[in-house]
Amino acid sequence: MNTYEKLQSCLAAVRAKTNFVPSAALVLGSGLGDFADTQVKTAASIAYDEIAGFPVSTVSGHRGQFVFGYIGDVPVVVMQGRVHYYEGYPMPDVVLPIRLMGLLGAKTILLTNAAGGINYTFNVGDFMLISDHIGSFIPSPLIGENIDALGTRFPDMSDIYSGELRARIRNAAANLGTPLREGVYAQLTGPQFETPGEIRMLRALGADAVGMSTACEAIAARHMGMRVCGISCISNLACGLSPVPLTHDEVKETADRVAPLFKKLVSASISLM
Repeated sequence: MNTYEKLQSCLAAVRAKTNFVPSAALVLGSGLGDFADTQVKTAASIAYDEIAGFPVSTVSGHRGQFVFGYIGDVPVVVMQGRVHYYEGYPMPDVVLPIRLMGLLGAKTILLTNAAGGINYTFNVGDFMLISDHIGSFIPSPLIGENIDALGTRFPDMSDIYSGELRARIRNAAANLGTPLREGVYAQLTGPQFETPGEIRMLRALGADAVGMSTACEAIAARHMGMRVCGISCISNLACGLSPVPLTHDEVKETADRVAPLFKKLVSASISLM
C-alpha cells in the first residue's frame, strides 16, 4: 500500500466513526496532553490504534487519540500525542496525521511543542511564536513521488508560518497579557539532545529554539495548502547554556508548570482563527 492509499484507508476508518468536519487542526505538544479534556467541547474521539495503519506514539505522556469538538465556536480536530521521526517511523508516516486532518476538512493548523532555547535572551517557561523554521537536518516529508492530489511538486515555503495567523496570535497574547517571544525553530532528528557544538551551529544559522518535531509537519501541511502557525514552549535552555545535563524530566516539568498559561493562549489563538 502506497502513502496515498494508506492515507485514504485511514480517512475511511475515521469517517466510519464520525462525520465531524473541522475547520482548524491542533497538535498538542508536551504539557498540553490534557488540553482537550478541559478546553474542547468534545463531539467525538478516536484512539489512534483504532485506525488501521495509523502510526502510534511511543512517547510517555502522549495520549494517542484524535478529539473532535469545538473551541469556542470553532470546529477543531485535536491530536493528543504526535509521532516523531526518532521513534523509527518513516517520514511519510510521521506526517500522515497532518495530512489526514487536512483531508478531514481542516484549513488551518496550529502546531505546539516543547523546545530548547538557543536565543540568549530566552528564559525557561517563555512562549515563542514560530516565525520560520530550519528543517534541513531532517528528511523532507515530500521526498519521493509527489502526491498530486495533495499539492504541487515544488511548493512555496516563503510564508510557511502565516503572517496573518501570527498577527492574530500576537493579539491573543496581548489580550491575555501573556508575554510572547518570536523566532526561528530548528528541527533535528533526536532522540539525543544536541551537543554544545550543534547549538553553536544552530545559533550561527539563525535558530532561536530547537526541537524534534513540527518543521516536517508544517511542510506537509503547507504542501496541502493549509495555513500554518506554531507556538513553542521554551522548556529548557539548550546545551551549553545550562549548567546541568539536559533531561526529558526537565522538559516535562517546565511544560507542566506553564501549561495553564499555554492552554489559555492556545484557546484564545484558535478562537481567532
